[in-house]
Amino acid sequence: MAGPSPPRQKPLADQGEKHASEDSSSGPMSGQGSTEEKPPGSQRADGKIELTEEECYDQLGFGFSTFKKWKILSVIFAVQVSMNFNASVYANNIIPLTEAFTISGQAARVGQMIFLVAYAFGSELWAPWSEEFGRWPVLQISLFLVNIWQIPCAVAPNFGTIVVARFLGGLSSAGGSVTLGMVADMWEADDQQYAVAFIVLSSVGGSVVGPIVGAFQQRYLSWQWNFWIQLIFGVAVQVVHACIVPETRSSVMVDRIAKKKRKAGETNIYGPNEIKENRLSWKEISVIWYRPFQMFVKEPIVLWLSLLSGFSDALIFTFLESFQPVYKQWNFGTIAVGLAFIPIVIGYFLAWFSFFPVINNHQKIRKRDPDALQPEARLWWLLYTAPLETIGLFGFAWTSIGPPHVHWIAPMIFSCLIAIANYCIYMATIDYMIASYGPYSASATGGNALARDFLAGIAAMYSVPMYQGFGGEGYKYHLEWPTTFLAIVAILVTIPIYIFYWKGPEIRKKSRFAQTLASDKQASSSRRASRV
Repeated sequence: MAGPSPPRQKPLADQGEKHASEDSSSGPMSGQGSTEEKPPGSQRADGKIELTEEECYDQLGFGFSTFKKWKILSVIFAVQVSMNFNASVYANNIIPLTEAFTISGQAARVGQMIFLVAYAFGSELWAPWSEEFGRWPVLQISLFLVNIWQIPCAVAPNFGTIVVARFLGGLSSAGGSVTLGMVADMWEADDQQYAVAFIVLSSVGGSVVGPIVGAFQQRYLSWQWNFWIQLIFGVAVQVVHACIVPETRSSVMVDRIAKKKRKAGETNIYGPNEIKENRLSWKEISVIWYRPFQMFVKEPIVLWLSLLSGFSDALIFTFLESFQPVYKQWNFGTIAVGLAFIPIVIGYFLAWFSFFPVINNHQKIRKRDPDALQPEARLWWLLYTAPLETIGLFGFAWTSIGPPHVHWIAPMIFSCLIAIANYCIYMATIDYMIASYGPYSASATGGNALARDFLAGIAAMYSVPMYQGFGGEGYKYHLEWPTTFLAIVAILVTIPIYIFYWKGPEIRKKSRFAQTLASDKQASSSRRASRV
């Protein structure tokens, strides 16, 4: 997410690890395109020869052309947007559902909360299957199930049916466990930053496309169309994914190459999964599922940066509920409130573009010396952009007093600043964890994703009561002080960024996960030197 990488080690799926950079932390052959003869695969006692990734590197995802990689990633972008769209567009159905089923608004929000909480755990539960059986079939199954669960929501005779179907839909969403894994399938660890930045944009962007589209649905269509639109979007991206995106998982591709070699007459060549006696044991699965939670609790870097990232994402879902009372003061209707999210979209794109010179500079430095940059360098830009969250919240709070004191453009400008900070926080924390934890970075980033979705789900429940009940009924500043409270919390949760930037090396020395990566890098440096 630029310099040559060390020889590729044994795929980490064999160690019970999972998505994102676990497949790329010990990158493939640095001599890509080299004429140096590769050693044959090792022959077993039964006469079978295991084909290694180094022997067919150019035929794996790493060998795809730049155009093909970005074509695949563009489809995955749409898939990720659709998943996050499903989570956020539901907010526009709350009022229609209260009228259709005679329930309270707070009860109707359970459908949004349950989806996000299930999504938080669902993306982790899908991880081992995509590692073992491939990204393509797992993502197709996930999309199929998510789409199926939209149907009972759309034809639900009662609200209980919607809650159950939303829970199953969230649990069926593979999310970042597959999308970030596909980045690792096609790019080396030090080359992933542009691709990761693109996927992060799809993740945060989908959350705000929902309320923009949902506003028109709420205004002109019945509540059922909220789910039909999700289904149409989901089916469209599933069809495009099925037709355009090939398998990218390295071990699965090696198996296929081995089968072709056997058909061509090399009868004793086998892929890594074909030789395994037990493809995936329940013990191995439990290790994969347990590790993100273990790192979330025991690793200070993972814990605090995940909480920061989760808090930042929860703000967007808080806004889904707070925008209506804030902009109602300027007589904004349903569609106008939905369009008020456009500044957040603009903020996300500005933040995405802002990373380009930073990533480019990092790549230039690594070309001169692959080991020149500490992982903390990936937090540098966040030192300057993270405070925008606090500034944006304070500004949004005290421009929410409404007319005639303030023009409606003012809170929109501050919401744009919050969006810039939200994107930068997500991107930088993911990037830092990839650099810090190497083969364990998928578990680290899994904790990050879990915190974001889980806290966003909780935000769906507390947002409206907080804005309605703060200071009591009739309190003059009931819209200003809740956001001010969030701004104060933002100060506290952003402090660890500066601690990790300055003290990160000392903290990582106490982590057995980070030290494993340090040992691997030392070995890699020795191998690089021997090749020169």
